[in-house]
Amino acid sequence: MKDKVVIITGASSGIGLALARKFAKEGAKLSLAARSIDKLEEIEKEFKANGTEAIAVKTDVSKEIDCKNLVDETIKQFGKIDILINNAGISMRAAFKDVELDVLKKLMDVNFWGTVYCTKYALPSLLENKGSVVGISSIAGFIGLPGRSGYSASKFAMHGFLETLRVENLKTGLHVLIAAPGFTASNVRKAALTADGSQQGETPRKEEKMMSAEEVAQHVVKAIKKRKRTLILTFVEGKLTVFLKKIVPGILDKLSYNHMAKEPDSPIK
Repeated sequence: MKDKVVIITGASSGIGLALARKFAKEGAKLSLAARSIDKLEEIEKEFKANGTEAIAVKTDVSKEIDCKNLVDETIKQFGKIDILINNAGISMRAAFKDVELDVLKKLMDVNFWGTVYCTKYALPSLLENKGSVVGISSIAGFIGLPGRSGYSASKFAMHGFLETLRVENLKTGLHVLIAAPGFTASNVRKAALTADGSQQGETPRKEEKMMSAEEVAQHVVKAIKKRKRTLILTFVEGKLTVFLKKIVPGILDKLSYNHMAKEPDSPIK
């Protein structure tokens, strides 16, 4: 990763920040994107103080012009892009019968279109450098999670887009990785949208029992180095779930329903 130029969206916290710190330790040059420019600039200062070349670019990935600007600023500063990590994302928690449609649209705008916009503008440089496009997804991109209709839909869409991109570029040297971390200790559940679009605030899950963002970052960077196609983390909620989807989908439906219904104040009963 020495001197590789890496764009990371959603870099101000959670997995995005952990990825930035991991890449910095390995000598990469960083283009950090998020809506929270104050946080980003603090992180930028931290990296520069430790000898890492980094820039902070205020970016709302749901806006095409912001994504284009992110790519333009990165190339202006570093001259190229080697790795694009589409990490920015939001979640939701509401039954479809109750949720306002604007909530689903917002999830698609951030999780799906944010990936499309950033990839579109970064692609010429990525192709030139035989680089990597990474989508930080979820197990919700492999199975439909009850109470997470918009989240699953956006991640399924991300998967379809990235898988097609991979096939189209079989002969160009472009590497495409879909990474599904499973439940990770981060602020994504606190910021998850409820039926009316407000943030839920308190997480319904025991964060201390989840994989840390730092551990996820280590696995993702390793997968990029090995140019893997897919990374599914955790056994029970990750690999086993995907396996059961293939052989006993009806049983998995019941298991998923019961599991999500056990959450405090679950929208699924």
